[in-house]
Amino acid sequence: MKRELMDILRCPKCKGVLELEVSLEEEEIEEGTLFCDSCKRKYPVEKGIPDMLV
Repeated sequence: MKRELMDILRCPKCKGVLELEVSLEEEEIEEGTLFCDSCKRKYPVEKGIPDMLV
């Protein structure tokens, strides 16, 4: 996942702004968590792909 995506990604449940916690970053973000401060949902990033299914 590219960091530039953070400018356009929003929480699919409440449309809130997402925060990113990175666990592994090489050329792109490989592992981490997207966190919505509004509704407190967490979405994992695995193998560079954010899993944002509600």
